[in-house]
Amino acid sequence: MTHSVQQINPVELKERLDSGQVGLLLDVREDWEHSMAAIADSTHIPLAELVDRLQELAFEDDIVVYCHVGQRSYQAGLILKEAGFKNVTNLAGGIDAWSQLVDPSIRRYRASF
Repeated sequence: MTHSVQQINPVELKERLDSGQVGLLLDVREDWEHSMAAIADSTHIPLAELVDRLQELAFEDDIVVYCHVGQRSYQAGLILKEAGFKNVTNLAGGIDAWSQLVDPSIRRYRASF
């Protein structure tokens, strides 16, 4: 079965968050990235731990996943869809785009991969 993950841009996400339409904002970045910058009220589960920690998430939640620029969170979205989560959306451009378009107080950084 082929899955794809819907995308949402930072401005749309801000509107959905403000109106309470997001059940869970999931940050799948590494610990060091999360400690440097994060979107308020997000849940942090690094991508490498996601499969082992799926039981911490609710199948009925509307989940928006984010990472630094949107690639790892897209992969996380595919994992969630494969596991049976229905409402999964990826933040296009990740926290980097969020900091540029929505909240400039969030520190931008370079990934060191």
